[in-house]
Amino acid sequence: MFSSALISRLCTVIGVQLRYSFRLYPSAGQRTALARAFGCARVVYNDALRARETARSEGLPFPKTGKLSKQLITEAKKTPERAWLGEVSAVILQQSLRDLDSAYKNFFDGLKGKRPRMGAPRYKSRKDTRQAVRFTANARWSITPGGKLRLPKIGDVKVKWSRSLPSVPSTVTVVKDSAGRYFASFVVTGPAETLPEATPEIGIDLGLTHFAVLSDGTKIDSPRFLRRAEKRLKKAQRALSRKEKGSKNRDRARHKVARAHAQVADARREFHHQLSTRLIRENQAVAVEDLAVKGLARTRLAKSVHDAGWSAFVAMLEYKAARYGRTFVRVGRFEPTSQVCSACGMQDGPKPLHVRVWTCRACGAVLDRDTNAAVNVAKAAGLAVSAHGAQVRPGPVPAQRGEAGTHPTPQPSTAR
Repeated sequence: MFSSALISRLCTVIGVQLRYSFRLYPSAGQRTALARAFGCARVVYNDALRARETARSEGLPFPKTGKLSKQLITEAKKTPERAWLGEVSAVILQQSLRDLDSAYKNFFDGLKGKRPRMGAPRYKSRKDTRQAVRFTANARWSITPGGKLRLPKIGDVKVKWSRSLPSVPSTVTVVKDSAGRYFASFVVTGPAETLPEATPEIGIDLGLTHFAVLSDGTKIDSPRFLRRAEKRLKKAQRALSRKEKGSKNRDRARHKVARAHAQVADARREFHHQLSTRLIRENQAVAVEDLAVKGLARTRLAKSVHDAGWSAFVAMLEYKAARYGRTFVRVGRFEPTSQVCSACGMQDGPKPLHVRVWTCRACGAVLDRDTNAAVNVAKAAGLAVSAHGAQVRPGPVPAQRGEAGTHPTPQPSTAR
């Protein structure tokens, strides 16, 4: 049923980490306390980064987190310049140092080829529109019987609960986004949920005209959330450009632009969640082609590529497959899925993007470009699929040489 490449990807998932996000509605005083917490965490992060960069430039040993914690938090609180660090929970300051450790680890792992390359850690600015602090169990945060989130040195914050948490969360991260909204992001760990076994196995071809084309012939239109909101966004951005820099009117206009972009992002994320959940529930195995999104984002199609959000959608498919016991496979981006006939396997060469339907020169099958690619994605992943979905209509059976010659002139091709 599966190829050896597919079987090697199967693993037993003992538990999965999930993140649940809920909207917060802090009072005016709580917003001030959160702003103080954001600022203190940012200052400790920048102080630690500065200490390490100074040590590197002077050829000194790399300062360890324990030493930085004692120097930049414990001892700094006793000085007049950093006494205000004692006004916030010490846990969020410790977590800020751990965030810096993670940033350095990701940077060095990228240099070693263990993960995609990323830049070195950078200083955080108080003008950053997104701020976050993290509380672990050591901070003794809790959820009150009334359903509020009790945070140390901040208070009981009102939460809009859209669903219940499946287990006791280990950490909570309070986030303020660019639109000025507050969220509580909980991390919970629980056993993997195994869905009833399903028969279908599909390949998915992602695109722009159709967001996704399945190997069974189903085509899902692209919502184009950003394109549909462009008129409203342009109006808000023009209003922002006319405001004087540093003024309160400009700050209000910036929030209006950020809220418009947040609405687009929320709609796109909801679409991705609904589609990925449906595909995982209905199919036992899902295969997707590994697209070069960064390369496509440097072309004239950049806005449409970012509007589609392929990477976020594929990431959702991957973690939901692990969570529900399904099989997920990425097919290499250099696999010629658009050039191979899914009926007979002949490679017919590259074709311009405007060619949406083509006829196989070997078997005569008339193929839809996208559906044919989806079938080839499934076959490359070793899934048990049939190629009938890629065929637009039955192709003519090539006649014997002695029977040919009914038409004195060549017939026009269906590809146009």
